[in-house]
Amino acid sequence: MTVEPSAAAPALQAMLEARTVAVVGASAQPGSFGAELLRQLRVGGFDGAIYPVNPNYTEIDGLACVSSIEAVPEPVDLAILGVGNGKLEAILRSAGRSGARSAVICASGHAVEGEPAPQLPERLQAIAGEYGMAICGGNGMGFINVERRVRATGYSQDPGLLPGPVTFLTQSGSSFSALLRNRRGIRFNVAVSGGDELVTTMAEYLEYSLGLESTRVVAILMETIRAPERFRRALELAAARDIPVVALKVGHGEYARRMVTAHSGAIAGEDAAYEALFEHAGVLRVRTLDELVDTVELLCAGRVAAAGGLATLHDSGGERTHLIDVASACGVPLAVISETTKARLADVLGPGLPPVNPLDAWDTSGTAHEVFTKCLQALHDDPDTALVAFAVDLVADERDDVYPAVALDTAAATTKPFAVLCNLRSAIDQDKANVLREGGIPVLEGTETGVRAIGHLLARRDFRLRRLTGIEPPTVDSRRAEYWRARISSGQIGEAAAMDLLAAYGIPTVRCVEVGDRESALEAAATIGWPVALKTAAPWIAHKTERDGVRLDLADETAFRRAYDDIASRLGPRITVAAMIQPMPGAVEMHLGIVVDGQFGPLVVVAAGGLLVEALDDRRVAIPPIGVDGAHAMIARLRISRVFDGLRGRPPVDRIAVASALSALSALAVELGDVLEAVDINPLIAGPQGCMAADALVIPSQRVMGT
Repeated sequence: MTVEPSAAAPALQAMLEARTVAVVGASAQPGSFGAELLRQLRVGGFDGAIYPVNPNYTEIDGLACVSSIEAVPEPVDLAILGVGNGKLEAILRSAGRSGARSAVICASGHAVEGEPAPQLPERLQAIAGEYGMAICGGNGMGFINVERRVRATGYSQDPGLLPGPVTFLTQSGSSFSALLRNRRGIRFNVAVSGGDELVTTMAEYLEYSLGLESTRVVAILMETIRAPERFRRALELAAARDIPVVALKVGHGEYARRMVTAHSGAIAGEDAAYEALFEHAGVLRVRTLDELVDTVELLCAGRVAAAGGLATLHDSGGERTHLIDVASACGVPLAVISETTKARLADVLGPGLPPVNPLDAWDTSGTAHEVFTKCLQALHDDPDTALVAFAVDLVADERDDVYPAVALDTAAATTKPFAVLCNLRSAIDQDKANVLREGGIPVLEGTETGVRAIGHLLARRDFRLRRLTGIEPPTVDSRRAEYWRARISSGQIGEAAAMDLLAAYGIPTVRCVEVGDRESALEAAATIGWPVALKTAAPWIAHKTERDGVRLDLADETAFRRAYDDIASRLGPRITVAAMIQPMPGAVEMHLGIVVDGQFGPLVVVAAGGLLVEALDDRRVAIPPIGVDGAHAMIARLRISRVFDGLRGRPPVDRIAVASALSALSALAVELGDVLEAVDINPLIAGPQGCMAADALVIPSQRVMGT
């Protein structure tokens, strides 16, 4: 994945690093929005030129006031528009004519029901385009560049904000204020509440933040992507620069299942494109804001997870068991400690405490500091320990005053990631937590959110390792691609043609022939060899079983004629004759597919197959191309993959064969994704000696068919 750096647009840089600011709608009335716009600029330490704009004043708080933006004596980098929707269009145009390079729209900028086109959002976009302006908003809370001391917001924020290593980009207003007011010591260089992103999108803010030397972590709260290709490039740039991105994606968006006849679209679901994109770029996806801040705090500590799993030390047997349950549910592996480590633990543990991981090391002998530090060091030194958590409750109890000292001493003596993991957020003594945070130790506030944050740190480790191996770009066979592009674009692609397509890309398929009458069907069956399968080839039927259009294991002409006549009488004479796959002990039915997303293009899907294809929520989705190793990793994360190892004495499934087929399908997606709507391989029969596509469906793009 090679990524060229993207330079931030000059207008966006002028906005976020403004030196001259006009505040339109500034006010001297205490508590008003216009007064807060001015106050935020000043309490934030802005040392550039400020021009209040309001015809009702000559001076506000010692600043000379002008009647209109045209009266500002110099072009401004940033115009903050603290006015309602009714005045937005005229004032934005005046700002553009006056040379303003950017603007923050504080109002919603929403369209009005019943208003003729172009509506307000489109008119504002046109003005910004005409004058080359960057626009933050509307319907957001503006931005704060803490490093540059620029506050373009009308909402009260902490006057003592200090710059830090985190960029926060959100399409939500409330989360903007919430994270800026966090009590955990997480500090930001830039925070942007872009709202509806009428002009300037999250992709551009992300590009800007990745160009800052101070950015070590990017946190994102998003509802949708408005510039998908640019956003993808920005995420790839973050991966190339080794800057972790933590994302909370809310809502399911507007994923368009244009071809509901394809199982792949239904399996992938509305969220598939984001899942695939985040996996592709190594984005750490969280479920809640609490999980987001736990993850950000852990990442900001800067230590990189080693090989292995999580090791934890507890002062409670019940909470130890609770963590084991949570780690299992979250898929976070626990370190399997060695006999040497167990011996080190046994030397210092009290009676009745087994030397295991997770470890209950509760000690009442008065030597808790020594016991805990020695145990934590032993866990840390184990070769299977990726990171260590001191899982205790930092409550306001003098008996637990030893815990901060234990944590600080352990952090100073170790190199792997180390955190304090608290089980109950509401019980945390903030004074103790602050002591630890000032010492560079993350304090994770909640068992589940903390364990999930640890899982994200491990996922980041694994993503970085995968990047080191790289992804070999697929070799494009231009002649093959041209041939199949023409065939697909011509219209109907029946099952036999679909099988030929798969075979052309190296995916094993059953032998099949499409014919138009009974005698030709009999000849095909004799050539293929009995027994055979007979399936309707009516072009208007996508899923044959649902229309009773399939007959299996036809062993002779009599059975074949009877089956053909029945299907032909109901569904028409066109028939596909296919070889029957010989029974394979331990075989598993899988689904492989392609679905083309409107924003990100083709996605590759792997899932449980056969009748389970839509019944089980067990699938993985990825952006192609995928190498065999990547395909193997996708399959391994399916729940059904456990069946691949063989059950009750059955032989294991050939995982490499299935991974090779999935990788080959991804090459097909790369070459032909522009002319496809969807591809289904269901089922792919996977057995001990390989795999084979037993049925396939190819749906051409409506775009290339001219409809």
